[in-house]
Amino acid sequence: MIALVDYGMGNLRSVEKALQRVGGKVRIVKSAREIAEADRLVLPGVGAFTDCMKNLGKQKLIEPLKEFIRGGKPFLGICLGYQALFERSEEGNEVGGLGIYKGSVVRFPQSQLKVPQIGWNRIEIKKSNCPLLQGVSDGSYVYFVHSYFPQPADATIACTQTEYGLRFASMVWNQNVFACQFHPEKSQSVGLKMLENFVKL
Repeated sequence: MIALVDYGMGNLRSVEKALQRVGGKVRIVKSAREIAEADRLVLPGVGAFTDCMKNLGKQKLIEPLKEFIRGGKPFLGICLGYQALFERSEEGNEVGGLGIYKGSVVRFPQSQLKVPQIGWNRIEIKKSNCPLLQGVSDGSYVYFVHSYFPQPADATIACTQTEYGLRFASMVWNQNVFACQFHPEKSQSVGLKMLENFVKL
C-alpha cells in the first residue's frame, strides 16, 4: 500500500490518480499510525514552506515521517514535499524543515526569467542508476511550478539537474529517499514512468 500524506497542502487527487494509473494501491492518510503501516510513502505539496511545516506539526506528523524514512521503506517527496526534507527555507524567515538532508531552500535570484518557474523544462540525468529514472531519457521534459529550490549540502545526492538561470538539483536520491522539485503527476509519460518505477520498488 502506498500512503499519500494529506496535510492540507497537496494536490492529492492528481497524484492519487497518477499512482493508480501505473498500478499503485493508494490510501490517503492523515495519522501517525497510518504512516507507520504503509509500504511506501508519498509526501506531495503545493504552497508555502511555512504553512507546510506548521500543518505537519499540527497533525503531529513530523516525527512519524522521520521514523518512516529511517525505517528504510521507499519515500517520495514531490515539490514542497521535496523542499520539506531540508534543514531550513528562506521562505518564511528561515523556518526549519524535517532535516533529512543538510542544506537550505532558496529563492531564484532576480533575473530576466519569470519567477515562479511555471511550465516544462528539461532534466539532465546525473545518476543513471537511480531506480526512478529507469526508462527515462536524459533531456526529458517535466513540469515545474516553483519559486524556491533546495541547495543540498551534499551535491552527490542530486540525480538530475535543471537549468533555469542557474543549475539546481531538480531531483535527489539517497538510499530509500527520492524527491523531485517537478511534478511527475503532471509530466505526462515521463512522470508516469517515474511513478511506475516507484510503485515497483
